[in-house]
Amino acid sequence: MTAETVKATDTATRSNKDRVLIFDTTLRDGEQSPGASMTLDEKIQVAELLDAMGVDIIEAGFPIASEGDFEAVNEIAKRLKRSTVCGLARAAFGDIDRAAEALKPAEKRRIHTFIGTSPLHRQFQLQLDQEQVYERVVATVTRARNYTDDVEWSAMDATRTEHDYLCRVVEAAIRAGATTINVPDTVGYATPEEYFALIRMLIERVPDSDKVVFSTHCHDDLGMAVANSLAGVRAGARQIECTINGLGERAGNAALEEVVMAIRTRSDVLPYYTEVETPTLMQASKLVAAVSSFPVQYNKAIVGKNAFAHESGIHQDGVLKNAETYEIMRPEDVGVRSTSLVLGKHSGRHAFRDKLKAMGYELGENAFEDAFRRLKDLADRKKHVYDEDIEALVEDEIATSSERAKVIALTVIAGTGSPQKAIITMDVDGVHVTKEATGSGSVDATFNAIREIMPHDAKLALYQVHAVTEGTDAQAEVSVRLEEDGKIAVGRGADVDTVVASARAFVSALNKMSQRRRKSAPGEATLRAG
Repeated sequence: MTAETVKATDTATRSNKDRVLIFDTTLRDGEQSPGASMTLDEKIQVAELLDAMGVDIIEAGFPIASEGDFEAVNEIAKRLKRSTVCGLARAAFGDIDRAAEALKPAEKRRIHTFIGTSPLHRQFQLQLDQEQVYERVVATVTRARNYTDDVEWSAMDATRTEHDYLCRVVEAAIRAGATTINVPDTVGYATPEEYFALIRMLIERVPDSDKVVFSTHCHDDLGMAVANSLAGVRAGARQIECTINGLGERAGNAALEEVVMAIRTRSDVLPYYTEVETPTLMQASKLVAAVSSFPVQYNKAIVGKNAFAHESGIHQDGVLKNAETYEIMRPEDVGVRSTSLVLGKHSGRHAFRDKLKAMGYELGENAFEDAFRRLKDLADRKKHVYDEDIEALVEDEIATSSERAKVIALTVIAGTGSPQKAIITMDVDGVHVTKEATGSGSVDATFNAIREIMPHDAKLALYQVHAVTEGTDAQAEVSVRLEEDGKIAVGRGADVDTVVASARAFVSALNKMSQRRRKSAPGEATLRAG
C-alpha cells in the first residue's frame, strides 16, 4: 500500500467531529504588535499563502479601524480561494456594517464581533452593567446575522468572567444567531486545567451548545497559550485561533505551527486533525518574520533555526544512526531542509544550480550569474556558507533584480575623529551615478549619499539588523521601513558588510516608494539622479 493510499484511507476514516478548524489572526491580532504593521501588498502575500496552505478562516483585519484595514480586508476578500475571510467588529452597529461592506466580495465570509464580559472590562473599559452588555450582545449578533449566516461572537476576557454570567451571555449569542462562540483568555491568565474546565462547563451548561463551534483564543503572557488551546480542544472546542510565529499583542498568541504540529505529532493523546499542509509552515514563518520585521528566535519550537539542529557530539551520533533518537518530527514535514554546511568558494555553477533547485529556487540566467558571483564573493569573505546564507543572498537578488536603482559600489571612511564619509556608485535606469556625503556614522553617511542620488522626503521609521548565521563573519540582514505621506515602504538587504546590506535595504525601500508614486502619478518622473 502506497503512502498516498494510506493517507487517503486515514482521511476517509476520520470523523468530522475530530476536525479542528484553524483560525489565523496574524493579519489582525498579530499586526497589533507594536512595530509589526504591514503594507497592503504584504498582507495580501501572507493571506494568499495561508489560503494555499489550508487555513480554514483568515481574520484579515478590523475594517472600521482605518481605511488601510478596510482596504486590506476588501482586497483579501476578492482573492481567497479556499479559506473563509473574516472581519473583526466591536459590539457596535457601525463596526458591523463596516465589516459587512469590506467582506462583500468574499465567497465565504464571517463577521467576528466581540465585547468585554468580565467585571474589570464592564466596569472600567465599557462602563456598562451586566444587563447593558447582555443587550448589546443580542443586538449586535442579530445585526451581524442579517449580513451573513457565519457569525462569531467573542466574550473578551472570558477567563475572568463570572461563570453564571458567562453562560447567560453565551446562550444569548447563540439564540441571536452566532455559529461560533469564542472563549478568549485575553490576558493569558488561565492554566490548562482551568481553561479545560471553563470550556467543558460552557458546553455542559449552555442550552444548544451542540449547535455551535466553540473556539479558543489564548494569549501567551504566562507562556501557556498553546497548552491552553490544546486543553480547550480536549474539552470540546473545535476551533483554535492562532498566529504564525505566535505574533500578537504583548507576549503574543498561540503559535499556529505549534498547535498544528502538536496535534499531528501527538495523535495518541490528541486524536484530532487539521487541514493545514504542514510542509509550508517554515515558508509561512519566514514570510511573516520578514514582512513584520519580527525575527524568529533561534530556539523557537517547530520553525526556529535550531529546532532541527544538533551540535552535541552525542546528539549527532544518535541522529546519524536513527533520527528518531533526538527528533520527534521529520524536518521535511514542516518544510525544513536537513543540510546546513553545503557550498564554498570552490563550488562550481552546476553545484550551485542544483543546490538552488533543492531549495526551491529557479532563477533566470542573468539573476543566476549575479547570485553566483555574490556567492563566490561571500565564500571568500566568510569561513562557512550555510543554507541560510544562500537563502538570504538569493532572496536579496530576487528582490533587487527588477529594481530601477541598484548599489554598484560603496566606500566608507570611518573612525573616531571627524564625521564619517561615504562614497556610493549606483545604477539608475542604466546610468552609473557617484555621490559622496558625510554623516554622524557609517550608515548615516551612506543614507545621506543615497539621498543625493535619489532625493526624497521619506522618514526612516525603522532600521533593524540581525545576523543570518552565527560568527563575526555572518551575513547581516537589514530591514528598513520608510514613511511618506502616510504610505509605508519596506526594503531588505543582505551582505557580510552591514553597511552594504543597509544601503541595499534603503535603496530597495526607495524603489518601492518610487513605484508607488509612479502608479499614483503615471506621468511623473520618480527616480531623479541628483
